[in-house]
Amino acid sequence: MSETWAGTRVAPPVPIRVFLLDDHEVVRRGLHDLLDAEPDIEVVGDAGTVDHALARGPALRPDVAILDVRLPDGDGITVCRELRSRMPGLACLMLTSFDDDDALLDAIMAGAAGYVLKQIKGSDLVSAVRTVASGQSMLDPATTARLMRTLRGDDTPQEPRDEALAGLSPREREILALIGEGLTNRQIGKRLFLSEKTVKNHISRLLAKLGVERRIQAAVLASHTSPAQGPDARPAPPR
Repeated sequence: MSETWAGTRVAPPVPIRVFLLDDHEVVRRGLHDLLDAEPDIEVVGDAGTVDHALARGPALRPDVAILDVRLPDGDGITVCRELRSRMPGLACLMLTSFDDDDALLDAIMAGAAGYVLKQIKGSDLVSAVRTVASGQSMLDPATTARLMRTLRGDDTPQEPRDEALAGLSPREREILALIGEGLTNRQIGKRLFLSEKTVKNHISRLLAKLGVERRIQAAVLASHTSPAQGPDARPAPPR
């Protein structure tokens, strides 16, 4: 502890608690050594698989999670979504070898605070950890806006989109709206009193009906659904 001029003891600042997820042990060790060398950062744990990360992460109470996007048993974006559902204050920094627009969009929808390439310099990664830990974003607004415009398909006629939405069942429209809110399958199941498997089955069917392959595309459609198409819509009374 340091002392002020008046002799009062001052506690050192609380370090940023970091959790690492990468399937390569050498990468994890390198990140651990790089970050742990900083006086204001402490690596509290790591994992090499999705299951291990979901089992260990919440108990370690990290402030920042650095998550590899591509993993043998899943992906870091799913881990980001799941961990943030349990720890809303967690800042997730996605780390990948690929400059992938789809992965960036998925990361945005999962609530990631940042997205960096593995080619990043060590000093820049340290700065990125401090940035997201302070509540700021490492996602470029202009890039994000461009990608969202592309995904929405601003040139797509509204009528076919409305027809696809109209073909959903009331339950599917309800689940679509919750996807648009960014809820995980587990959260949707709890909200609607359904099993996670049942939610997954509903989502598979609604994706097929909407003619999209990715959950994020459905989420964007949900964000443009009119109130009349939403889960609370009711048939008009007979005249």
